[in-house]
Amino acid sequence: MDKIPNKVLDAVKAAAPEGRITCEAAHALAKELGVELLLIGKAADELNVRIKQCQLGCF
Repeated sequence: MDKIPNKVLDAVKAAAPEGRITCEAAHALAKELGVELLLIGKAADELNVRIKQCQLGCF
């Protein structure tokens, strides 16, 4: 597996202080960072962050 950039890991961690992030927030974070949504999902998996209220069934 490719290494997830620290900026992505840090951003996901900051966006999910309680270990959860909404799907909408994950989409916004991907857009803000200029990365694919899949990378946000991989970072969330690595950090044991749960995606909640998924809109599209991606997570």
